[in-house]
Amino acid sequence: MENADGTTTLWRPAGPEELRLVEAADWRRWPARLADQPIFYPVLNEEYATQIAREWNVPASGVGHVTRFRVETAFARRYVSRRAGGGTVLELWIPAEDVDALNEHLVGVIEVIGTYTG
Repeated sequence: MENADGTTTLWRPAGPEELRLVEAADWRRWPARLADQPIFYPVLNEEYATQIAREWNVPASGVGHVTRFRVETAFARRYVSRRAGGGTVLELWIPAEDVDALNEHLVGVIEVIGTYTG
């Protein structure tokens, strides 16, 4: 969602390990991707992030979090959004090697806006 202030709001479902790394970075950076994670994919709406947190993160680790963050719109527009399913199931695919650049274009902090357990 593009905002009038030149930022874009994105959401990301996160498991407990990823969230611990974000917290260790004072809620201002996403961790580097692991070798088997070539894409960092925030999603374009809260509903889809919630669905992933509940349906994937909870069964995998017992807890799923939904985060929200803002990034400079000019940076976000460098990447194509991808439909991962029907309707509003949209992701922004950012190559793993660009996560440091993404972090440099974050505006404000990464917020936890929902937590789900099994």
